[in-house]
Amino acid sequence: MANTGDISVGNYIRYNGEIAQVMEWQHRTPGNLRAFYQCKMRLLRNGKLAENRYRSGEAIEILRVEVNELQYLYREGDNLVCMDQQTFEQKYIPAELFGDALKFMKEEMIVQVGFESDVAIFARPPKTVELEVTYTEPAVKGDTSNKVLKAATLETGAEINVPIFVEVGTVVRIDTETGDYMDRVKK
Repeated sequence: MANTGDISVGNYIRYNGEIAQVMEWQHRTPGNLRAFYQCKMRLLRNGKLAENRYRSGEAIEILRVEVNELQYLYREGDNLVCMDQQTFEQKYIPAELFGDALKFMKEEMIVQVGFESDVAIFARPPKTVELEVTYTEPAVKGDTSNKVLKAATLETGAEINVPIFVEVGTVVRIDTETGDYMDRVKK
């Protein structure tokens, strides 16, 4: 067990039985009151922010989390099979760790997976992905008065809204966190 003096930004700690990453860590001494540490952290299970105050010298459990870059190979049931590129070892990562970004992932992408004692605790897909549009309705002529969007199906089967000028076969860049269209990729 470590105490509050050993914590720094980026550490992983156990907070209320959950794993959290420290985003902000400040030491405060308000007037004639006792000093404390103000902590802002992100819970890994759901991505929400939480805040807490710790007394100076309070014991906190610091977790040793190892983040690896793995190559996504294929899906098998409820798991994704990913390969460590240095050791070529295959690991089974639960698909629910990727959340909604799973629909934008295709084989051979590099993903980040965090392990605590050989158990995957979080997974992050690439921030942006480039996917080809496989189906979209043709544009309606004259409908260019403002930012007009239409539905499009991508090569992974995901559906997003794209600008009216995007056609079948166009490669588009997508933000995996929000699922929004960013721009066209010129090849």
